[in-house]
Amino acid sequence: MAKPRLFQRTIDGQTTTYYVNHSRNQLRNLVPADRTILLVDEEVARLYPDMLASWPAITVPSGESSKSWDTLHWLIEQLIHMEVDRSYTLVGVGGGVVTDLTGFLASIYMRGIAFGFLPTTLLAQVDASIGGKNGIDVGPYKNLIGTIRQPAFILIDLDWLHTLPLAEWQNGFAEIIKYACILDEELFVYLEQHAQEALRGEMEVVAHLVDVSLQHKLHVVQADPREKGMRRWLNFGHTLGHAIEKLLNISHGRAISIGMAVASRLSGQLAGLNAADANRILRLLEAYGLPTNSPSLDWDLVWDCLLHDKKREKDVLHLVLLEAIGKAQMKPIAMDELKSLLMAAH
Repeated sequence: MAKPRLFQRTIDGQTTTYYVNHSRNQLRNLVPADRTILLVDEEVARLYPDMLASWPAITVPSGESSKSWDTLHWLIEQLIHMEVDRSYTLVGVGGGVVTDLTGFLASIYMRGIAFGFLPTTLLAQVDASIGGKNGIDVGPYKNLIGTIRQPAFILIDLDWLHTLPLAEWQNGFAEIIKYACILDEELFVYLEQHAQEALRGEMEVVAHLVDVSLQHKLHVVQADPREKGMRRWLNFGHTLGHAIEKLLNISHGRAISIGMAVASRLSGQLAGLNAADANRILRLLEAYGLPTNSPSLDWDLVWDCLLHDKKREKDVLHLVLLEAIGKAQMKPIAMDELKSLLMAAH
């Protein structure tokens, strides 16, 4: 089994300590129980009632719908009722929904209190909890309101993953495939060669994928904490994927997979990705049980979401495309041209 690792990274003047492959029980050594509130996903609370036994905790309903103004207001009221002051730390225990909510709540409550994460899903461990983006959705528009603020610590315990359903594994694999597509051809080959082991949850393979993905995310965020340059590459497949996720109410990984498949096809037309590599990407997604198209999708509704995307600037949308596997670029595309291409590419 991979050895535990401990390291720190300073991003935008804020230092986070990373405990990778450590036991969640170590939380007791990081924060005082009498000055800590856990925000726990309801499914995690059901599966791991020990997390609630000795910590003050608030259970957060599972699902993307919790990333809302209503939930945020309710959580603020809970903190007020619990007399939480600036000496407290909030700890998000769950997937990306809980970590996004926790980070945003901690950023605005009393103008900012400390927070940390115990990410419990593969997606959260390799992506959603990393990088300091916190926020909520507004209607069909994902992450429209939020902050960029780094947690004090992230404690990654791989044992959480044993109880994940297949769909949650696939959510994480989609993001790992994204890192391979935009940054790391060697990781892409590793994913091709170890698909069955990864899908079986063999921990040596999973630990390697988590560690490599974490390092990629931190490298990008350190270089570009405010998303002015290369951090935008992390949106590969997400511009379309976020719209698809909302409209079809499917899992993040499945939606992002469709987005990456479409972006790969567009990359052949707009960025020079050769057809063989585009097909390798589609085959890799399919090898991890992820979809590459959606016949039932209403692309007029997708287009409406793209018109409200944060990456749109007037009549241009900045789209992440691939020159080759492991080499991304940001390309501004006129909205009229993009609409024609999308209608042909999906």
